Amino acid sequence: MGGGIVLLDGSVIRTRHRTGKENRKNYSGKDKCHGLLVIALTDDRGRLLWISAARPGRTSEITACRHDKLTRKLREAGLGAIADLGFVGLDDAGPDTDPAVITGYKAARNRPLTRGQKLSNTALAALGAPVEHGLAHLRNWRVLGKVRTDPAWATALVRALLVLTNREVAR
Repeated sequence: MGGGIVLLDGSVIRTRHRTGKENRKNYSGKDKCHGLLVIALTDDRGRLLWISAARPGRTSEITACRHDKLTRKLREAGLGAIADLGFVGLDDAGPDTDPAVITGYKAARNRPLTRGQKLSNTALAALGAPVEHGLAHLRNWRVLGKVRTDPAWATALVRALLVLTNREVAR
């Protein structure tokens, strides 16, 4: 890898519930709310660098990253990303290439984690905390809770709020 490390995470931003069949795709079964999913890249201090397009809440984080071809873009930029366990399997490159996305280890029913794997998960979780702060700064905008429109319009709003969030946090 040539450059630096960014932090990767996704979040469902709660929106108002609309009635009708067209809004069912905005319901996130994982978070038990209506909302829009955004994927964010932050630096090691929690400053938001990039926000994906807003997608319906039912979309999984890993699917959204694959749709955006995020691993390819990270490799082209010479960046590596640290992500949580929700992104395990995102970087399916061969064993000879440097990983673009570094995640922890998941335990299976018949294969518990070793002590080293648990320590690795703990270290990665501590490194990933700033991305949660960056997303929290974005979710603080009350206008996002009032969004009732389609994800295409919400994408423009979220990206505009990205600029405003960076300006407010930098003060």
